[in-house]
Amino acid sequence: MNRASPTYVEETGFGFWFLRSHVWQHHVLRVAIEDLRRLIDTPLPEAPVLLDAGCGQGRSFRLLADAFRPARLIGLDADPHSLECSREEARRQGLEVDLIASDCARLELPDASVDLLFCHQTFHHLVEQEKALAEFWRVLKPGGLLLFAESTKFYIDTWVIRWLFRHPMEVQKSAEEYLDMLRGQGFRFEARNLSYPYLWWSRSRDFGLLERWGLRRPKPVGQRDETLVNVVARKPLEPLER
Repeated sequence: MNRASPTYVEETGFGFWFLRSHVWQHHVLRVAIEDLRRLIDTPLPEAPVLLDAGCGQGRSFRLLADAFRPARLIGLDADPHSLECSREEARRQGLEVDLIASDCARLELPDASVDLLFCHQTFHHLVEQEKALAEFWRVLKPGGLLLFAESTKFYIDTWVIRWLFRHPMEVQKSAEEYLDMLRGQGFRFEARNLSYPYLWWSRSRDFGLLERWGLRRPKPVGQRDETLVNVVARKPLEPLER
């Protein structure tokens, strides 16, 4: 049954199954976390507080723990069933994870309490994207990093994704529109903090087969509709950089 709250759209049955699969963890989550780690050009805080906003079923927990060595790992999701799966995943991995049942547009966390905020493939499920981003800004410490990885409307608005998954289509954005939204909130980033992965699974028209078979030359960045955008965005130090 399609149940929607005012702030997010729930996943389909297939989507829920896929988000706990090895394919999701290894080919999507792992790749994104490794890329985001590479895009960080400043020293990481020691023993950071890390928030996984939209943690789903917790398949990112081990990857985040290994990549960032947080002193505190927080998983947040609005779906009770997903949080139960996250609790089981944390137990299976032997990790201590604080789980919070909350929507991204209303984070039940204090101001300036988070060093790193991981938001992976979450925004395209959110109806109130601007409110969620304002909440990310609020809970991040000055100098804190938003690790943002998102699919664009050029991937979400395809027949494969519309058939298998469920999203609020009216809020989908291009890569540049997402980056403009981050800049508008006040986040800072440079070209070296950005990447535009053009992974085969994000190209639903032909899954990159024509290029792999040598029948078409790949288009470079700037000459294609980007399907994914990864960015490490920093909340500036106050008041020196404002």
